[in-house]
Amino acid sequence: MNEEPRYKRKEDCPLTYAFALIGGKWRLPIIWALWKNEKLRYNELKRSVDGITNMVLSHTLKEMESYGLVVRKQYMEIPPRVEYSLTEAGKDLVPSLESLAKWGKAMQNK
Repeated sequence: MNEEPRYKRKEDCPLTYAFALIGGKWRLPIIWALWKNEKLRYNELKRSVDGITNMVLSHTLKEMESYGLVVRKQYMEIPPRVEYSLTEAGKDLVPSLESLAKWGKAMQNK
């Protein structure tokens, strides 16, 4: 018989772990903006995510970079130029988010 795995700690559940990586107020809007635009400079990204502050955007980007969802590329130019884009792991997430959004829309219309 094929039983569902039982997790001793909630952190052991892969779905809980995934939601911890993408949860929070700003991560999904950042992922979506980067997905739509492929790569964005910091101020372009800030303008794309309505209402986010500089401090929160910087902190969230650093977290997402440490999770392997976002890559930061700095060009050695004057003035300095930095671009952000999704990693392959970040891009792999988008179809699942689109499916979840479709499900959410269906639930709203019930």
